[in-house]
Amino acid sequence: MRIEQIDAYEALVQFLYRAPIGLVQTGLDGAVEMLNPMASNLLMPLARDGGLDNLFATLEAVAPQLKQLADAFDQPSGVVCEALRVPLGDDHSAPGAPQVLSISLLKLDPERLMAALTDATLEMQREQENLRRRLRSAARTDALTRLPNRAAAREQLQGLLDRGASADRFALLFLNCDRFRQINDTLGQSAGDRLLTSIGDRLLAALADRMRAGGLPANGRVDPAAGGTGLVARVGGDEFVVLLDGLRHPDEAERLALRLLDTLARPHQVDGHEVACRASIGLFWGGEPGKDGEIAGDADAAIGDASIAMIEAKRAGGARHVMFEAAMRERAARRADIEAQLRTALAEEQLFVMYQPVVGLNPDGSTDHSAGVEALVRWQHPTRGLVPPFDFIGVAEECGLIDQIGDFVLERSCVDFMRWRAQLGGAAPRLMAVNLSRAQLAQPDWTAKVANVLARTGMPPESLQLEVTESLAAQDEQIQVRLHELKSLGIKLALDDFGTGYSSLSSLHLLPVDTVKIDRSFVCKADTSHHHRVLIEATVKVAQSLGMNTVAEGIETAAQLDAVRAQLCAKGQGYLFSRPLVSNALVEWIGANR
Repeated sequence: MRIEQIDAYEALVQFLYRAPIGLVQTGLDGAVEMLNPMASNLLMPLARDGGLDNLFATLEAVAPQLKQLADAFDQPSGVVCEALRVPLGDDHSAPGAPQVLSISLLKLDPERLMAALTDATLEMQREQENLRRRLRSAARTDALTRLPNRAAAREQLQGLLDRGASADRFALLFLNCDRFRQINDTLGQSAGDRLLTSIGDRLLAALADRMRAGGLPANGRVDPAAGGTGLVARVGGDEFVVLLDGLRHPDEAERLALRLLDTLARPHQVDGHEVACRASIGLFWGGEPGKDGEIAGDADAAIGDASIAMIEAKRAGGARHVMFEAAMRERAARRADIEAQLRTALAEEQLFVMYQPVVGLNPDGSTDHSAGVEALVRWQHPTRGLVPPFDFIGVAEECGLIDQIGDFVLERSCVDFMRWRAQLGGAAPRLMAVNLSRAQLAQPDWTAKVANVLARTGMPPESLQLEVTESLAAQDEQIQVRLHELKSLGIKLALDDFGTGYSSLSSLHLLPVDTVKIDRSFVCKADTSHHHRVLIEATVKVAQSLGMNTVAEGIETAAQLDAVRAQLCAKGQGYLFSRPLVSNALVEWIGANR
């Protein structure tokens, strides 16, 4: 039995001697009682004087907390610390030697401690590499949709551009939701986020179906950032890109665009709501050599070109795709220049308001020149002179400045109206008409803004008429809700350009308006076309039956005036009476026509 015990002891000593980890037995004060060769190898670079008499003293420079942990541990036995990582630093680590130690300290009994030491350098390096890999992946992934982000899309697109001449071509589709801002304002940001996730899922599924149908591996759903033949990425806000390689003809890309439009046109289920969110798509056909035989090689430029084509799709009415053409780039640059100048114009008060008289067409044949005016914005450019609205209103709508312009017109026209009242008394215009944009009506607090303007300027609500186009009023339920809110302030509402939009006489009673403005395209032919006279007559009769007024727009000749008078239009507007006038000129015009 004694021999067996000796053999077991020798086996234990041999194990400790050969163990791949450092083992150190010490007293409670750190005095070393036993250590194996591996512990000696690991600790020797830290020993200042070459001695390893005390573990705590040896580790003082790199792990001063170890002694504090041991002193604070008041249990008779147990784990003092486990896998404590200790970077050794350049001062204590020779080339090729351990750079990080892992220290575990165990209290064996009330008198002794046991320390286990390992070289954690490689483990630490693996963890750091994994962390860097995860960070790189996170930097290329959209946090909301878990799709690749703009950086990942740009990287894959650049790879396609860099490969040079190839029989295969690729398509880059840039998508933007047509009504996302209104949906986000109406349902809230969290619902908007869920809608974006749903859109991303649909795009991914549609791309996978397209690749399977073409015999291509549908790897987009499993790992869309991994490369291959297809990619769906969210590149910002409500903007997505779809990249598809292995194509031979632009028709294939256009068929994909149509498929995506159909996919997104189906209502999304968001928080119990059916939400329709169509999209506009700009299509960039890539990999085609230019006239000089070179292939465009800049990913940012390609994404920019696709986004330019998307804007063209929106300008054409939205819910469609447009293929990029080089001429679009010049138009986009011109619009960007106008946008920059328009921002300056707002800051430097280059915009001003003109007023076109709206006259009353009395049943006795007389004309009421004080019936009202319509406010129209104009831009006095310092070098270009007077810029027509056609040149900047569309740009203002696209870049989000139209609401600022509209708010400026509303405030200025109310101020001028009240000044005319003080100056002209009973001869002053009785009604001020101001056009509204979709952007203004989409502002959640816009009704309160209008009430604020009325209170600040003293403008009577019943003297203000806000005008919306027929297509805007008829298409959007949220817009109609906002119109009812405005009506509750006592403001009058008018339907502008009637006859050119989406509503009809049969649905006129559904719109909360007081006045119908008959479009100039009908009025200009009122004296020569029986068909147009019948349309005007029908509009007047339906409006009258609903208690609404009518205004004939664009009257330019006496014959046209006689025709609309014969149809009993209540008011008229057009160059026959007056062109738009600045405030002082309007006062003079009213005085001349008293």
